[in-house]
Formats: sequence, structure tokens, C-alpha cells
Amino acid sequence: MPALKSIRFTAILLFAACAVAAFSQNTTVPQPAPLPHPSQTMVVLGSAVPVPLAESSSSVLVLPVETKTLTLESEQDLLRQDASVFIEQRGAGGGQADIVLRGGTFEQTLVLLNGFRIDDSQTAHHNLDLPIPFDAMDSIEVLHGAGSTLHGEDALSGVVDFLTAAPARNSLVVRAGAGSFGSNEESLLGNLVRRQWSGRLTARRNFSTGFIDDRDYRNEDASLESWAGSRLGVSDVMIAASDRSFGANQFYGSYNSWERTKGVFASGRQELGSRTQAAFGYRRHTDEFVLLRNHPSVYENNHTDGSWQASLRHTVPIATTSLLLIGLESDGDSIRSSNLGLHARNRGAGYVDLDLRPAKSRWNLAAGAREEIFSGGAQSVFSPHLAGSLRVANKLKLRASGGYGFRIPTYTDLYYSDPATIGNPNLKPESAWSGDGGVDWIPSGTLSVSVTGFYTRQHNTFDYVRSSSSAQWRAVNLSGLHFTGIESSATWAPAKSQHIQIAWTGLAGAQAPLNGLQSEYALNYPVQNIHATWTALLGRALTLTNAVEIAKPYQQAGIAPWNATAYPVWNAALTHDSGKIRPYLRLGNLSNTGYQQINGVAMPGRSITGGISLWLGR
Repeated sequence: MPALKSIRFTAILLFAACAVAAFSQNTTVPQPAPLPHPSQTMVVLGSAVPVPLAESSSSVLVLPVETKTLTLESEQDLLRQDASVFIEQRGAGGGQADIVLRGGTFEQTLVLLNGFRIDDSQTAHHNLDLPIPFDAMDSIEVLHGAGSTLHGEDALSGVVDFLTAAPARNSLVVRAGAGSFGSNEESLLGNLVRRQWSGRLTARRNFSTGFIDDRDYRNEDASLESWAGSRLGVSDVMIAASDRSFGANQFYGSYNSWERTKGVFASGRQELGSRTQAAFGYRRHTDEFVLLRNHPSVYENNHTDGSWQASLRHTVPIATTSLLLIGLESDGDSIRSSNLGLHARNRGAGYVDLDLRPAKSRWNLAAGAREEIFSGGAQSVFSPHLAGSLRVANKLKLRASGGYGFRIPTYTDLYYSDPATIGNPNLKPESAWSGDGGVDWIPSGTLSVSVTGFYTRQHNTFDYVRSSSSAQWRAVNLSGLHFTGIESSATWAPAKSQHIQIAWTGLAGAQAPLNGLQSEYALNYPVQNIHATWTALLGRALTLTNAVEIAKPYQQAGIAPWNATAYPVWNAALTHDSGKIRPYLRLGNLSNTGYQQINGVAMPGRSITGGISLWLGR
């Protein structure tokens, strides 16, 4: 078996070497590249190169950000529009939250920023600790199902990519607002555009005294990104930083805890002609945790982890409309922690993806494979995938995909210990096979419908279990966990001034008996999740948005799964979307529902936030 894995990896390396050699023999002098300003919705997840959303053979959802920054508090609220995504939120104001996608645990969704890994090696609880402000984003793409072939480890149940884009015009936007629970928010967005260069500076701060004791928070983040066109191609450079502190009452047990995280992220991406791209990224993240806020000397942890990543991708045209993608990646992470100790590890990977799109045909097919080798040479993982679609009519498309995802434990899973939790250095890597099939139907320009059925079987799932409420949570591998579900969505525009979107995901899971043990994370998924949004234009530029989410979790604190009840959360917003002065009003949890997305962690009741956004420039 080791010999076979070595042969696979060597073959991938040879493919890459031949591709780079072919590129180096191209002596044509390229012209300065134009800056990217896409005019149609393109997707980069689940495909060798960006393709129009309508032609994607994978289950992918694109969520535009630009028009939502006044309507929504954070990117987490936008992700909720995908009913297959369940946000397990602890902190308010866009604070600490976990992603559950298609029933997978919060550790099984890979989080990217412009294709760079943001997943935290200390603990996946920090995966959404994004270094850039919500206002800096252009869109969010969500891939449902395994994505490890193209994107590497952690992509068992899906991938979420937060994307930025070069600005199209000079502008300056300043915003300030305040609201319930002593909340306050300010942001700054500046865009500067020249012929072959553009840049964006974004900064944001929001804070609150908290809706209950020890649930205050303060979030600050800023980013600077520039794009430049040259004869080589487009260069994209970003630097970003974040600082978040929050009261963590009940986050990790019956403790009035406190936590502060800081992050720094830098990345560079360079096109080397029209078919080759090189990229490098670095992330540093710190976490200060105090178990008892009023007695910090009792127990405190300090963690500092760093990670780097580098990649080289090259595409080889086949015929006129098909291509072969060849990629090499290398990355590493390390941690220095008062609790976890000092550790480091590295990974290297090679992958290929063949994307067949015959000219004038109604079908496409993509097949890929990845070999990933971990430091020490003790382990390697082979990840294949296959996806295809068939357009049976101009308004009807069938699609199917399947693949393999994997991940290795975080340092917390392996080494952490405190009065409530203990890790397990003997954890095995977890993996999952998944597949789906669906149909996309667009009967008219005002209506579109999508339905997908999916199945996932997991192996050695990470979870924490305990025998009673007084016992410690212990990290273990679970077996026999698998999910079957249906996800569906419909978008309807009954008039030019109205837009209605309804999404529903139903999920059925099965697992081996836990023999009386309690599960902390693996069984905290929704069996029903509905999200409905109605947007109406009132008059010339006044927009009313209503969003309702109804979720029924499988597991609730102290309640048997079969007795768990659904809970609704209703949010609304009123915004003025034109002119230099744009007031906005957000109403949170209008239904005043008492609910928990993480067992034992209460969420805020009814709230109101209002403010003004000042737009200068074009």
C-alpha cells in the first residue's frame, strides 16, 4: 500500500512538472492584464477554473455581499440564507460561531478567504474568526459536499469561501450606528481605482455591554488589499488584522469565562501568464482564555498558532473548451501554548482535475484526484472526486457529484485539558464519502427552483462524550455516523419591486449506539431547517427585508431527540439604498424567541439597531 501511494504521488508530480515546463517554453510577451471586474456570477468552488454558476456541476450557492452590509449584522446572518448551513452561534455581534453543513460537525467545513485556508489549527471554534471586515467582502460561495480533492483537508461536509473583488470605482463609505444592549458599530470603506491598479481599505468596530451578564463583546478588524495588472498578469496582495474580546458565559460549561483572540493574515497571489498562478499566505492567531472572569488566577490558557501555505496551479487546454488543472500545494502549522505545549506539522499535496466541456454539447464531466502527504511520512491520503451535469432542456439541468473528504485533529482535540474537557493524543484522522444528485429548473426569468438529495457516510468522527453532567468531556472517535437529506430552494420575483426566496433542508442521521454517553457536538445538527426571505422595494429607494429561520435540532439540552421542538427567529431591516446619506434600521429576533444554537448558551432576545451610512464619490 505505501508503494502504491508513492506511485500516485509521483505521477501527480510528473504531471505538474510537465505542465510547468510547457509553460516555460511559451516565449510570447504578454500584455498588461486588465483588472478583474466580472460581469456575471462565476463560481470557483468545486471547479478547476471559474465557471458560470448556471454551468456548475456541483451543488454551489453564491451569496452576494455588497447590497447586504446595511441589512445584516455580519456574514453569519448571510450564511443563514443557505438552509443547508446551520450557524451554531455563541457570541452576539458576529462573534464566535461554528458552521454545521449537511449535518457534519463544526470541524468538517473548510473555511477559505480568497481560496486561502483560514481553518485554525488550535481549534475549529476559531474557523470563523475572519481577519477581514464584512464590508470588505464581495460574495460568499458555499460548496455542499466533500471538497478535499481541490481544497485539501477539513472539507468533509463542504467548503465556504469568503471572496473579495477589485473595486470598479473610486468611493468612500463611512457608517455609524447604535442599538440595544449598549451596542455600537462603525465602519470605513475606501476604494481607489487607477488604470492598472486599484486598492481597498476597510475597517470596522462593533461592541456591546451584553444582553446578560458576562456576554459583552468588542470586535475590531481592518484590511488593506491591492490589485495590479502587469505583463505577467494580475497581482493581488492583502494584509488584514483582527482583535476580538468577549464574555464567554456558559460557552464551555457552567463558567463565567472570558476570551480574547487576535489575528494577522497576509497573502499574495500572482498570475504567471494566462494559465499559471502562484500564491502564498500566512496567518498568525492568538487566543487568551480565562475560565473564571472574576478569578482569572484560577485557570488561564494562552495559545499562539501560526500557519503558512503556498500553491502553484497550472491549466492545460484540451481541445477548445476542456482543460486539465494541475496543482501543487504545501502548508504547515505550529502552536506554542501554555496548555497544549509546543507542536508543529507540515503537509504537501499534488492534484489533477480533468474538466471536459465539449463544444456545443449539453453535458460536462469533471474528474479529479489528490494525494496529500503529512510530515514524518507516516501517513498519506488519496482523495478522488467525480462530478457531471446534463442540460436536458434550456431551462432544466441535471447534476451529480461524489467525493472523499478528510481531516486530522486540531491541537485542542489532541492535547487540551481543563476542568471540563480532556483531549486524546490517540485520535485517528476522520474521513467521509459523500454523494449527491439534483435538478436545477428555471421555467422563467422570475422563478428558479433547485432540489438536491445527498448522502454522507463518515468514519472515525471526532466528538467529545461524557457519562454524566458532572463528568469531563473526553475526545473520542465515533463510528457508524451517516446522513441522508434533501435540500431545496426556490426564488421568485412576482414583481420588479419584490423578491422572495425560500430554502428548506431536511436531514436524517444515524449513528452507532453511544451506550449511555452524551455527545457534545456530533449530534447537534438540525433535522429541519427553513429560511425564508422577502425583500420589497417601498417607493424609490426604501427597501424592506424580512427573514425568518425555523430550525429543529436533533439534540437539545435535557430533551430527548424525539421531543426536540422547532424554534423560529424573525429578523427585519429597513434601508434607504441611494443618495449620499443612507439611513438603516435593523430589528433582531422580532419574535423574541428564547433559543439556543449551542446547548446551554442563550441567544439575545428582541433588539433594535439603527444608523447612517455616508457615501462619497461615485
